[in-house]
Amino acid sequence: MEIILLEKVINLGALGARVNVKPGYARNFLIPKGKATAATAANLARFEARRAELERVAAETLAKAKARAEQLAELIVTLSVKTGNEGRLFGSVGAADIADAVSAAGIDLQKNEVRLATGSIRQIGEYDVDLHLHHEVKTQIRVNVIAEV
Repeated sequence: MEIILLEKVINLGALGARVNVKPGYARNFLIPKGKATAATAANLARFEARRAELERVAAETLAKAKARAEQLAELIVTLSVKTGNEGRLFGSVGAADIADAVSAAGIDLQKNEVRLATGSIRQIGEYDVDLHLHHEVKTQIRVNVIAEV
């Protein structure tokens, strides 16, 4: 099925690209999420009329992500958690916990933007956590996990 991308889709194409994908991928994911439209003559004309607006929205989203990355670049988040013997945590520190701590510090962060390469944190210590704010903007923050007093 041929579609027109309404935004950049990783491993597929950029805004405005006409690509062939499997029909189920287009019908069940790309079109309902607003990431693409079917490549018909009417949709092509509608897309060309909206192209400048879509490009402007994409540029604004990228600029906002870059601004957030600059705010997060030097941020160090400290989480105080209950621990057992030998520095092991009761439970773990996950992406939602980190996102909540960063949001409490005044910078908006969603849990789906936090990438924990080795899974949840289960030990006391300092960790570098990757953040994917946009498909072109990635940054890291330092997370200190300390024992609750």
